[in-house]
Amino acid sequence: MITVALSSVLAGLLALLLYQRMTYPFFWVDLIYYFKLRRYGKTLRARMQKGIITYLDCFLQQARKNPNKPFIIYENQKLTYQDVDRRSNQFANAFRTEGSLKQGDIVAVLMCNEPDFMCVWLGLCKLGCEIAFLNVNIKAKTLLHCFHSCGAKTLVVGADMVSLVEEVLPDLKNDNMAVWVVDHSSTSEIFNSLLDKVENMSAENLSDIPKVDVMSNFLFIFTSGTTGLSKAARVGHLKAIMSMAFFQMCGATSNDVIYITLPLYHMSASLLGIGGCIHLGATCVLKKKFSASQFWKDCVKYNVTVVQYIGELCRYLVNHPMVPEERAHNVRLAAGSGLRSDVWKEFVKRFGRIKIREGYGLTEASIGFLNYTDEVGPIGRASYFNKLSMPFELLRYDPQTYEPVRTDSGRCLRIQIGEPGILVAPLTAVNQFLGYAGNKVQSEKKLVRDVFKVGDVYFNTGDLLFHDNRDFLYFSDRIGDTFRWKGENVATTEVSEVLGYLDFIQEVNVYGVTVPGYEGRAGMASIVIKQDHKLNGPKLYSHLGKTLPAYAWPRFLRIQTSLDVTETFKQQKMKLVQEGFNPEITQDPLHFLDNSQKDYILLTESLYQDIVSGKITL
Repeated sequence: MITVALSSVLAGLLALLLYQRMTYPFFWVDLIYYFKLRRYGKTLRARMQKGIITYLDCFLQQARKNPNKPFIIYENQKLTYQDVDRRSNQFANAFRTEGSLKQGDIVAVLMCNEPDFMCVWLGLCKLGCEIAFLNVNIKAKTLLHCFHSCGAKTLVVGADMVSLVEEVLPDLKNDNMAVWVVDHSSTSEIFNSLLDKVENMSAENLSDIPKVDVMSNFLFIFTSGTTGLSKAARVGHLKAIMSMAFFQMCGATSNDVIYITLPLYHMSASLLGIGGCIHLGATCVLKKKFSASQFWKDCVKYNVTVVQYIGELCRYLVNHPMVPEERAHNVRLAAGSGLRSDVWKEFVKRFGRIKIREGYGLTEASIGFLNYTDEVGPIGRASYFNKLSMPFELLRYDPQTYEPVRTDSGRCLRIQIGEPGILVAPLTAVNQFLGYAGNKVQSEKKLVRDVFKVGDVYFNTGDLLFHDNRDFLYFSDRIGDTFRWKGENVATTEVSEVLGYLDFIQEVNVYGVTVPGYEGRAGMASIVIKQDHKLNGPKLYSHLGKTLPAYAWPRFLRIQTSLDVTETFKQQKMKLVQEGFNPEITQDPLHFLDNSQKDYILLTESLYQDIVSGKITL
C-alpha cells in the first residue's frame, strides 16, 4: 500500500516536473535569480544598519578590507584601494583648503578616463559635494548650458580638456565660476592648477566626512532624455548603491579583472562598471578610450576575465581584422547593453566561449532588467518573480503622438504579447525619479499619472519594449525626439537648432534612420532651402564641426520644398523615418556626408548600395 502511494506521488511529481519544463521552462532560473536579488536586498539593508549607505561608504569599506589589492590599472600605473583612498584624501583637502568647498556644493567634472577621475570624484564625495559629470564630447555652448542647468559654481577639468573650456572663459568669469585644472600649472588667470596643491596635502583619512541621506541626490548625469538640450538627471545615493550590484548579478566575483573602456561620465562605466568593481572588491583595468585594435591585446596583457560593453563596441570588434590575441585571452564574461542578436552570435562564435549578460537600464530611474539566461537577443525577463522585485508595465501607445492610449474612463491599456509598448514603472521608494535639475517642465513630462487608477504615478522611460510568449523582454525602439548613435543619445531638437543658424536653411526636421549593420540610428535631416539659396555642404560641414560632437552630425540630408506637419503644426517624422535614405523610395534629392571631402555629396543609387552593403562605413 505504501509502495503504491509512493509510486503515485513520484509519478505525480514527475508529471508536474514535465509539465513545468514544457510550460514554464525558465521557472527555476527565474526563481533562483529572484532569491539572488532578495539576498542582495537583505545584504544591502544589513550594511545600511551599519552605516554603509553610499557609494563612498562601499569604497572606504573595501579600502579598509583590501588596502593592498590593485583597484585601478591604467596604462603603466597600478593603484591599490589604499592608494586611491589616500590620493582622494589629498584632493579633498586641496578642494576644502584652496577652493573652500563644503557639503552641498555642486561641482562639475570634465575629465577623460584616468585614475585621477576617481580620486577627484571620491575626494569631492568626502566633502559631501554633489558632482555633475560632463560629456567630454560636448561643445562650448552646451558646456555653459550644463553649468547653468545643474547650478555648479566649480569646474574640475582634465589637462586634455582645457582648450574646450578656454572657448568660454569670458562667460565663466562673468558667472564667477572657479575652474581647477588637473595639472601642475595653469594657462590662464581664471584657471587654478590642482596637482601642485594636492601634492602638499595630507593623505590621512578625513575625520569629518559628512553623513548624507540615502534618499538624497548623489550625482548629476547629463542625458538627452527625449527632447531639447542635455538635461541634468539627478541620481540618488540609493540608485547608485543599487547599481553597484550589476557585475555580481552577472556572475562576476572579487577574483575577476574587469576591463572598462566606456567613458566614466556615463552611468554604465561610473556606477555599473567602477561601482561594480568596488562592490566586489575586484580589479579594474581602465582605458582612456576604446580601441578595437588594442582590446584583445589588453585583455591578454592584463589577464582580463570580465569586459563591459555597449553594443557598438562589440560590433567594432567583430568587424575588426583578426588578431592572435582574440583567441588567447581568458575573458569568460561580457556584461553590458545594446547588443544586437547577429553581433551577439558572431561575437561568441569568433572570440570563444564568453558568457554574455545583456541588460537594460536608465540614468533617471532604477527600473532595469538583466538577461541571466543564455538566450540570444533578450534584454531580460518579464516573469512573475521579476515583476515582484521590479514592477513595470508595457502600455499601448498612439503611433503618431507616442502618448499612451487611454480608455473612455481615462485609464491606460496594457499591450498584448508580441506587441511593442511604452515601458513605464511605478514610482516607489526603490524606483525613484528625482527629476532634472532646473527643468520642472521636462521632469513632469517623464511622468504618467492616473495610469490604472486615480492618483498612481509611473515613470515613462520613453522606450518601446515587447515580450514574447516565453516571457522574454526585447528592446524595440526609442520614441520621442531622441535617437542613439555610436553609443550616445542625440537630441533632434538640439541638432535642428544648430542647423537653423545657417543662412541658407529655412526649415529643418531631424530624425534617426536605421542603417544595415549598425546599432541605433544614424542622423538624418530633412531641410527646406531658402529661396535664392542652395545647399552649401562645406559650410554646413564646418558649422557642425564647431557646434556639435561628431556622433550628432546628420549623416544624410533630404532636400524638400516644404516639411510635413500635423494639424497642430508638429513636424511629421514617422514617414520620413520609414523612407530612410533610399533614393529609390523618394524623388527628393538626398545627400551623404563624405568626411574625406568635408562636404555633403549627392546620394546616388550606387553610393546607397555601397553604404548598406558595408563597403562604405559610417
